[in-house]
Amino acid sequence: MKASETQSPRLFLLDGMALSYRAHFALSRNPITNSAGHNTTAPYIYTNTLLDILERQQPTHIAAIFDTPAPTHRHTLYPNYKARREAMPEELSAALPYILRLTEAFRIPVLKLDGYEADDLMGTLAKRAEKVRWRTYLVSPDKDFGQIVSESVLIYKPARIGRGVDILGATEVCQRYHIQRPGQMTDLIGLWGDPSDNIPGVPGIGEKTAARLLAQYDSLENLLVHTHELKGIQKKNLEKFTDQARLSKQLATILTNVPLDISLESLSHQERDDTALKNLFCELEFTSIGKRLFGEGFRARAPQQSVARTPTKALFSARGNDTAHSLSEPSGQIELHLPEFKTIADTPHDYHLVDNEAELVALIQKLQRSTSFCFDTETTSLSTQDGKLIGIAFALAPHTGYYVPFPHEKAEIHSLLQRFRPVFEDTAIEKIGHNLKFDLSVLYHNGTIHVSGPLFDTFLAHALAEPEQRHGLDQLAEAYLGYSPIPITQLIGPKGPSQLSMGDVPPDTLTQYAVEDADLALQLKPIFEDELKRTQQERVFYTIECPLIPVLVQMEAQGITLDVAALETYGRILETDIHQLAERIQALAGTTFNLNSPKQLGQILFDILKLDPKAKKTRTGQYATHEHVLLRLASQHEIIRKILEYRALTKLKSTYVDALPAAVSPHTGRLHTSYSQVNTVTGRLQSSTPNLQNIPIRTQQGREIRKAFIPFGPNYRLLSADYSQIELRIIAALSQDPSLCAAFRDSADIHTATAARVYGIQPKDVTAEMRRKAKMVNFGIPYGISAFGLAQRLGASRTEAAELIDTYFNQFPGIRGYIDTTLNFAREHGYVETLTGRRRYLRDIHSANATVRASAERNAVNMPIQGTAADMIKIAMINIQTALTQGGNFRTRLLLQVHDELIFDLYIPEKDTVAPIIEEAMKIALPLDNVPIVVEAGIGANWLESH
Repeated sequence: MKASETQSPRLFLLDGMALSYRAHFALSRNPITNSAGHNTTAPYIYTNTLLDILERQQPTHIAAIFDTPAPTHRHTLYPNYKARREAMPEELSAALPYILRLTEAFRIPVLKLDGYEADDLMGTLAKRAEKVRWRTYLVSPDKDFGQIVSESVLIYKPARIGRGVDILGATEVCQRYHIQRPGQMTDLIGLWGDPSDNIPGVPGIGEKTAARLLAQYDSLENLLVHTHELKGIQKKNLEKFTDQARLSKQLATILTNVPLDISLESLSHQERDDTALKNLFCELEFTSIGKRLFGEGFRARAPQQSVARTPTKALFSARGNDTAHSLSEPSGQIELHLPEFKTIADTPHDYHLVDNEAELVALIQKLQRSTSFCFDTETTSLSTQDGKLIGIAFALAPHTGYYVPFPHEKAEIHSLLQRFRPVFEDTAIEKIGHNLKFDLSVLYHNGTIHVSGPLFDTFLAHALAEPEQRHGLDQLAEAYLGYSPIPITQLIGPKGPSQLSMGDVPPDTLTQYAVEDADLALQLKPIFEDELKRTQQERVFYTIECPLIPVLVQMEAQGITLDVAALETYGRILETDIHQLAERIQALAGTTFNLNSPKQLGQILFDILKLDPKAKKTRTGQYATHEHVLLRLASQHEIIRKILEYRALTKLKSTYVDALPAAVSPHTGRLHTSYSQVNTVTGRLQSSTPNLQNIPIRTQQGREIRKAFIPFGPNYRLLSADYSQIELRIIAALSQDPSLCAAFRDSADIHTATAARVYGIQPKDVTAEMRRKAKMVNFGIPYGISAFGLAQRLGASRTEAAELIDTYFNQFPGIRGYIDTTLNFAREHGYVETLTGRRRYLRDIHSANATVRASAERNAVNMPIQGTAADMIKIAMINIQTALTQGGNFRTRLLLQVHDELIFDLYIPEKDTVAPIIEEAMKIALPLDNVPIVVEAGIGANWLESH
């Protein structure tokens, strides 16, 4: 860029509402939430967009323009203008006041005017700036702005994940939409239409056809004069919809003469309001952005309050009607001030580096005499298998502690750890830590240490007491202790190629960092003991989650053997099947296209094959082709069924057949997954890197993958122990429905028994089709399935599905009672709980948005069922591991937990002894009132054979 250009005025006009929507949906699958569980994605990404523009582009003038709720001239011209747009998401509505406050804190003028859209204000200002030779950037993802692009008016599309900023001038707009000049954008939309704004356009004319016609006739008006030169359906539709085409162009035309009583100079860039920004970043808990602006010392701290435990109804009533407030009325503002945190620099402490034999002996003796201590390991990697132990920090009393550095050689590390073995394996000494599973795994892999004794994990304690908040040690120290720990970047630098390893940090420097972590976890322990008591999570914490830690450590270390050669062979078979499917799909389509392109697939299905005249489009204007859409259309055409099969096979191959062999450890030759205890709201364990819980079992292809999981050696077999229909049994126990409980007590086939009652016949007269429908009802209704959803699953009419649901509840009134009782409890208390007392908080249970509220209601009904099943298998795992390690030094090992199933490496000589122990431990783990628990066990040469 020339120097003269940097000195000339550069005006940035922000399309506030479009940027807010874009920000909100950018991370829709994994939104950013604060400690109160509120979605802060939109303010976070919007702020980053502002910073990127302010820092990189250095505008001389800037403004943010928003729409108002008032109708515009477009609504007068066409009452259905934007009529198909869905209501603003409730979470975005709640976030908009923050977006406005952030804009104002950056001292960016906010403009809006009743009767005009933001586009019109931006167009007017851009043309004014053009007249005085300013360069203007229209910051928006909206294609409509292409019509006013010129040499000095450009479109600025903010960066997206995986893509940088796009700046579009006249050349780029013309190339993108295949037009000759930017002004043709209105003609293009007049012909093509715009689904996002409900601009109708001309039926049968898409983007490419419109561009081709404009290349020949230049404008919509000239084309309409020459329709006699056209043929067929184009001629017919253009003549029939002439007025609609003119209207569509008018609706798409951005006004450039809005009566704005404002000067361009008044939009000059001002210095930001740092105080206001700091308060907002604290309120929103934007620590990383705060550090970016105000340095590493910044910490965002929300006020400690029981938000997650407060029924959502109370939250909404406390801040008014979130869905109704206007942009100019940011209700519910909380004035916060940047908290002053204590740090290691101003906190008295006594942290010792243990660097000689005498001090080491004294520390070990002190630990042996203690009843409880906190510890934290330092490693060269976050991988417990690959990371090398470089030191251990210990804390026995607040503000004091010790750091023991370890040698570099593996044999020496192992040797030094053996001196601590009596301490770590002493069953009478309590061990405290934060995320203890990591530390216990490090000790096992570096020294075969089996940590014993009571455990207290502050990470798990906080996750149970406040499940919707963040559980990092830094956040907890700031929130509960008012203390800001040493940032790791102070030791090893920021992320990037130049970042150091912890092994590069001098021991005396590492002492302060490592002992501080152990010290903070120790200080947090009594606070979380009270929190567990207050939230009534003591049973879950002390009898399930903490005792499960060493079980998971051993399972993860054990791993499972994978037949890599068998998977490679199967991969070649799948590759052939995928290729044949692709050829068949292309043949059915009558043309070649990219099967992995949703856009091209949508055009084939809905423009060429016309399988759904009411096919919906996404926000980008292309047809939706996700699985839910295709399943609904599967019965209409063979191509849909083949595409679903193609997708299933390609996913199977990439996710498992190709990926699993690469995940085999070079150290052990086995596959090691990692289990998380806090990543699911129901309490279920979550497997990752790799995920071994989602390997499909219902298809033959999925079953082939399970064949590749094999025993440890020739004297072993895989044993699978699976709870039989456990969730249905839990439903029966929770509801105490007499008929359902009786069916399980009588060992009846539950789906046949259900069908008999629903259809009013004897069990012997139930057909296979009746049983299939009853099975769908059994699994669907307790989880809130609708008549529409059930009809889709059954391939039946909605009327039949509704009748099935009504009959089901009439025959099993206890289920209806359970649902009603659970929902009433959730609405009153803001949470539901399992039989053990594990809670799930439901902040949307009183949501004004019916869809959001219905989802919360389904979760309320589902969680006590799934969560109780999760608690049951966790208790079983603890009891089984105890029996295997203490009951006879067995060689059989627990390998995997997959939903309601446990997988073991069974040492064949132990079969008759171990198998009954496993089954009994699972049956008695968490007894159900009035309902028997059944465990189905199988033994085989691979996972499939054993299941």
